[in-house]
Parts: sequence; structure tokens; C-alpha cells
Amino acid sequence: MADFYEVLGVSRNADADTLKRAYRQQARKYHPDINKEPGAEERFKEIGRAYEVLGDAQTRARYDQFGEAGLGGAAGMPDMGDMGGFADLFETFFSGFGGGGAGPQSGRQQRRGPQQGDDLRYDLTIDFDKAVFGQEKEIKVPHLETCDICRGSGAKPGSGPITCTTCGGAGQVRRATRTPFGSFTQVAECPNCGGSGQMIKDPCNACGGQGVKQVRKKLVINIPSGVDTGTRLRVSGEGNAGPRGGPSGDLYVFLKVKKHPTLKRDGLTINSEVNVSYLQAILGDSIEIDTVDGPTRLQIPVGTQPNAVLTLENKGIPKIGNPVARGNHCISINVKLPSRLSDQERNLLEELAGHYSNRGPQHHYHKSGLFSKLFRKNQ
Repeated sequence: MADFYEVLGVSRNADADTLKRAYRQQARKYHPDINKEPGAEERFKEIGRAYEVLGDAQTRARYDQFGEAGLGGAAGMPDMGDMGGFADLFETFFSGFGGGGAGPQSGRQQRRGPQQGDDLRYDLTIDFDKAVFGQEKEIKVPHLETCDICRGSGAKPGSGPITCTTCGGAGQVRRATRTPFGSFTQVAECPNCGGSGQMIKDPCNACGGQGVKQVRKKLVINIPSGVDTGTRLRVSGEGNAGPRGGPSGDLYVFLKVKKHPTLKRDGLTINSEVNVSYLQAILGDSIEIDTVDGPTRLQIPVGTQPNAVLTLENKGIPKIGNPVARGNHCISINVKLPSRLSDQERNLLEELAGHYSNRGPQHHYHKSGLFSKLFRKNQ
């Protein structure tokens, strides 16, 4: 069995509007009156079936959980008791057809009055340190705003919408359609008024009768500390304005964090590496390293082993919503061994080895000056 999401060419988390757009696009492509290729009619039926299932929240939920087996006896056959799916199926192809107005008793909901505007997405790239500690960032977002001249009506000031002459104000048109299952009277959205039942006779000059206009708005958004690539910030009411003076949608800012040249992030933990000489590892030392808080002294303990990991507590990433709680900074120690030795260095090491074999590990070699000579040469 074909996967209904694949039939429509959408992801499994697609919203209702995305499903509808994909369905209309596919249905136009494979409609038998348009596409005469073999198999187009079967493909068209499959597209209609996919949208009938996915376009309804309840049947979609059953399909997501159980596949077509979860649709029971309805699998493979449309529900003749509810022609809503078929009406959606054919509404795409009625644009361009006029016809008598359907009465207000029609069961399809008309799109009258204000509607919610679309949400918008804005991708923003920020620096590593700004993601750690947060910032206020000014962005410019192109979006639709309600026309301030006509206040969203689309009509010139002093005039207003009139009843649609195509649908008689019903917002719908009807058409008798022959399908593989018989002849049906299908109800579709009026192509002239878009389902509102009204049309603009004298359009507003400022917005061309659309009721909205494109503007580029400056916004200052607050990026909290601890964000990471993929974090989504919601800015309420800064999406597109709704049709006919409807409320605006929301703006979603998706963050991408630049990489740091030396620091790597793993959740709330910062990881980095540092190179030390073998003498620093043996004798211990205090060195300066980079952290998200700036240069910091790191104490290398005496006898530090290669690949040891030292931890700076509370020097990692702040937790979103609780910046006082921070992760740690973990530093991997790379002990560098010299690949070549000068004659002087070799003599010093051989002398040191002789001291060690003769006197044992408890002898304080630094008093003999051997370690200090080697240390200075290997720093």
C-alpha cells in the first residue's frame, strides 16, 4: 500500500494548510481532464483518497497509529455520508466556472469576516558566545501588515464590499460532477470571492484591494542564554496580518550558532583540548586557556597522565530559563613528547636516568638543576 504522506509529497508532521496545498497541486497535475497519460486517473483517485484521510484530524490520527488497518471498512472507499472530502477534491477544478449561487443552506463553512494571518519563519545565525550568554538582536522582517488606509477591508475609504455576483453572497458554487462512483453535486469555494461572499468594487489604492501590504519591520528580539542550533523563538503577533482585518500570526525565529575555533559544545558541557610538554605533565604547571568566560588559569597537577581530563566546574553553558545553573568545562590534556633531541637534551636525560637508577624516585632532582634545564627547553 502506498503511504498517504508520500502520495501527497509531504512530511508526516505537515500541518493542515500544507496538506491542502500539496493535495491541490497533485490533484491538478493528475486530473483526468488535464492529464491523459496512462495511470493518471488511478493516481488522481489515490491522491483524493490520501487527502480524504489526512485532511480529517481523527482519521489522520488513526492512520498514523495503525496505517490503513486503522480506517476499518472505510479503507479504500470514500464516506458517502460526508461529501466534504469530495468537495475539497473538486474545488480546485471549478475555478473559472461561474454558475448560479448556492443557497446559504449549504453545509460548507464560508470564510467570512477576519481570519488569522499566517505564521512566519526567520532564520538567524549568531556567534557562539552570544548563544552562551544571550543578547538582544535587531532584525528586519518582511511581513504583511493591515492597510492603515482601508483598515483591512480592501475598499476605498467611504466605500465597502458588495455581494459577490458569482455566488450571490453564498461564498460557494455548485457543479454536477461525474466520478467513478456516480454523479454527484459538488460544492466548491467561489473562485471570484474566495469564499467570503463579497467582492471589492472600488479597491483601496494603497493596498490594491488586498487589505494588507508588504512592509519590512524592525524588531528587537531577546535571545536567552544557553540557546543552541535549532532553538526556536516565538514572537507573538509578528507574523502576517490576517485577511479582512484579522489578527496577525506569529513569527518563529530559528537559530543557528556559529562554531567556535577551539571550544566544542555538548549539551551544557564545553569541551576543549590543550597541549602540554612532558615536563609540564610530570612537574605540574599553571597555564592559560580559553573559556566562554575569557582567558582562565588552569592548574596542571603533578604527574598528569596523557589524555587526562581536567574539569572547570560551572564554566560551561547556562541552562535556558535558569542561567545560574551552568555546566562544566572539560579539558583533555595532550602530552607532547619531543620527536628530536639535541645532544645537550639527550645528555641531560641520560644524566637524569642515571640519577634515577642510582638514587631512586625519592631524590629531589630539581636540586641538581637537571629538571630546570629541561623544563626551560621544553616550555
